[in-house]
Amino acid sequence: MVVIVKQTATKAQLDTFLQWVYDMGLKPHLSEGAGTTIVGLVGDTTKLDENHVRSISIVEDVKRVSEPYKSTNRKIHPEDTHISIGGTSVGEGSLAVIAGPCSVESEEQIIQVAKAVKASGATMLRGGAFKPRTSPYAFQGLRAEGIELLIKARAATGLPIVTEIMNIEHIPLFEDVDLIQVGARNMQNFELLRELGHLKKPILLKRGLANTLEELLMSAEYIVAGGNRHVILCERGIRTYETATRNTLDLSAVPFLKARSHLPVVVDPSHACGVAWMVPSLAKAAVAVGADGLLIEVHNQPEKALSDGAQSLRPEQFAEMMQQLRPLAELMGKKMT
Repeated sequence: MVVIVKQTATKAQLDTFLQWVYDMGLKPHLSEGAGTTIVGLVGDTTKLDENHVRSISIVEDVKRVSEPYKSTNRKIHPEDTHISIGGTSVGEGSLAVIAGPCSVESEEQIIQVAKAVKASGATMLRGGAFKPRTSPYAFQGLRAEGIELLIKARAATGLPIVTEIMNIEHIPLFEDVDLIQVGARNMQNFELLRELGHLKKPILLKRGLANTLEELLMSAEYIVAGGNRHVILCERGIRTYETATRNTLDLSAVPFLKARSHLPVVVDPSHACGVAWMVPSLAKAAVAVGADGLLIEVHNQPEKALSDGAQSLRPEQFAEMMQQLRPLAELMGKKMT
């Protein structure tokens, strides 16, 4: 339920109304825009009589929110959410570019790649420490050591670091990680999402391989409803009948999510196609449909990568792509560093 508050309402009246909402067993979500104040009522609102709420002196109008996701819904929070991460921002008129190798393999490798992507304009460094792999015999990542190496790369470059979490028990290891990624395979790991909702750390939530956009928003709801509103949605391709590419990039997800939710949306073209030569074209397409950022896999020696080398750009290819993206980003009203 969304309550539109009269412009004449005083702070004391608004505080009284918010307390009444709490007393009804609901959570108020206050959104104050230019000339408009909206209070979203999150919880079981079926027991509320719309006419009774409408009769409250400071209430201008009342609207029901039909979608099952409430806290992530643009109807309740009309203004875009901007998320600050280590001195950079996602969703505030800039194009965030998160780049780095699929897996952290060594100190030399991650620092070399970090310096290269920063020189080309990347705003954050990605690198897998814990790797969810289809085969139990494939490289599973350096785990805690991988996070330590990411921290060293951050010290060497100043880039905020992004890496994936797989288990609730690993949360303490991520204390010094700037942006925690929830991968496609864990998008509906609801116990993990609940725990991440208790953190005050930004979360990058990837769409599952075969999940709908509503299911993605419902997963984000678990985090936001827990108190952590710093969530970034990520389209990374879905599994279809097509076998020419690793996955099928659903670019329609970007305008849909931005219309339905206030959360920023980024795109991962590397996982979407699985082949490096397609990545620049898909990155441009993502910017053209309004993405707030990109996740790009970059490796200094893709042919020797321990995971996903085929979809990784070389540093010089990444630099060329970034140059091509700048005029397009500017055309779309977004700034690049």
